[in-house]
Amino acid sequence: MNIAFLSFYSGMNNRGVERWVYDLASRLSEKHSITVYQNKPLKINVPYRVFPANLKYQEKDSLLLLERLFLDHKSVKVLQFTLKVAIDLLKNNYDVIIPTDGGWEPAIVRIITWIRGSKMVIVGHAGIGCDDANNLWSFPNSFVALSSTAQKWANRVNPFVKTVYIPDGVDAGKFTRKGKRITLPFKNNYPIALCVGALEKGKRIDLAIKAVSRTESLNLLVCGRGELREELSELGNKLLGKRFELKQYDFDEIPAIYRSCDLLVSASLPQHSFEMVLLEAMATGLPVVANDDPIRKEIVGNGGLLVDVTDISAFADIIKIALKKDWGDEPRLQSERFDWDVVVIKYEELFNSLII
Repeated sequence: MNIAFLSFYSGMNNRGVERWVYDLASRLSEKHSITVYQNKPLKINVPYRVFPANLKYQEKDSLLLLERLFLDHKSVKVLQFTLKVAIDLLKNNYDVIIPTDGGWEPAIVRIITWIRGSKMVIVGHAGIGCDDANNLWSFPNSFVALSSTAQKWANRVNPFVKTVYIPDGVDAGKFTRKGKRITLPFKNNYPIALCVGALEKGKRIDLAIKAVSRTESLNLLVCGRGELREELSELGNKLLGKRFELKQYDFDEIPAIYRSCDLLVSASLPQHSFEMVLLEAMATGLPVVANDDPIRKEIVGNGGLLVDVTDISAFADIIKIALKKDWGDEPRLQSERFDWDVVVIKYEELFNSLII
């Protein structure tokens, strides 16, 4: 098969969707012809083409209405990127095209696939809400829901689109219990709770900071980049003092970070489509504490504990319980259900069903 990915933020970010594109494209390239269209250069082991759109991260639009109409700065840049890519998509005979950036992109790609006779597949990384609703009403040939909850939601939003459930995957060979560890920047011998994610409102990292502050003899390491860096750093230092660190690490260092900690905590909003960090942590043997919602429940299984993270006292109590429990191999076994070797086969089966 000849497959194309549109990933505007590849080359700028190396998280969430961008990691998913890299992982899936790399594995599919072993049997298929793969091309990744992206905004900036980033060497990956599949062919990629760069179509710059000059995104300015500091530029923000004041009106929510602009975001809803996809007229904010980022959406306009994605539109410019997609229009540049469109000419190349029309020239090439792709069997499947996978747009990942939302906004105007899926509508433009859908027109191209109608003209070329290709198939469009959209994966619901935006999560339950207006962005993935827009994706669904662009009428992809198939919509991939990352959880059974999202699949039920998608069927209600647009019952005319074929929806399948395929979760995100984890590299069980990279994220293992054995391997390099690093010395983390704490001067005490307390256990270390880890929180990994973009420093943005939807991750609710402030709740994790507040919960850990209610415990004794526990450090908190926050790993991430984002616009709330100063705000979260100030809060962490105020509530935790020397028990708090906010750091940035390259992705290749993350497995060693997991192995050097004792517990992963997450407070992401319940509509977040998936959290690969939960799988990565469990694959390295770390138990996790996450929000009690259907999506997190499906991911975590017996590999951790769930709680209403908005109840700070309950959040703190469940962290204490998780640290005392002997988890054995449960986190690792749970993560193996999402091994990329299993997930990539499901994508191949989906693509084959569309082009036959």
